[in-house]
Amino acid sequence: MLKGSTLKALDVRIIQRYMQSSLSCCSCQQIGPRHYINGIQRYYITFNDFRNKKRMYTKKELVGYSMEDMYSVVSDVSNYYKFVPYVKKSQVHTVDPGGGGFKADLIVGFPPLNEIYTSQVTLQPNSRVKSECHDGRLFNYLLNEWRFSPGLKDIPNSCVVDFRVAFEFKSLLHSNIANIFFDLICDQMENAFILEVNRRSGPPSIRSHVLKSRRS
Repeated sequence: MLKGSTLKALDVRIIQRYMQSSLSCCSCQQIGPRHYINGIQRYYITFNDFRNKKRMYTKKELVGYSMEDMYSVVSDVSNYYKFVPYVKKSQVHTVDPGGGGFKADLIVGFPPLNEIYTSQVTLQPNSRVKSECHDGRLFNYLLNEWRFSPGLKDIPNSCVVDFRVAFEFKSLLHSNIANIFFDLICDQMENAFILEVNRRSGPPSIRSHVLKSRRS
């Protein structure tokens, strides 16, 4: 485990090293610090946001946990209700005997909306967790996807997390209500998984670094 001055020195070099690696494509030029005001991240809402029923949020982040650590938490859908904000219930059923995935019933609520839906969860051990719903009462579709890839070569206990949320509301009214909270909810959800990995596996080997983020 790396601590103290070693961590500080790594923080200075991490982004430069990744820009020289396979992540050093043009998209990584969007790397930048997270901006918070009184603990809440600032977002900007345009007029087009209120005419659009579709939403998408993506983030690429280097974290101080292994692919296995991250996968074990994200794939633990039956326990989402214990640590994921707004998830009131999570129950796994119809498990694929080959280990390729399962179906899960979830109740998700954030005032004034509550949604009960069934997701088809697809698993690729230690590398991908994908959850899709096409029969929700509020959504035409809902997608949550996590991908895990190797982190720094000299720090095995690290990986790159690609997190994506995409959905389309059936109602423009519901879309406009959720739009106000959308980015904050997505950010809180992703952070909740990191905190749960911390609880199960201990402190990270390095500080997290956001490599790219985008909302639409």
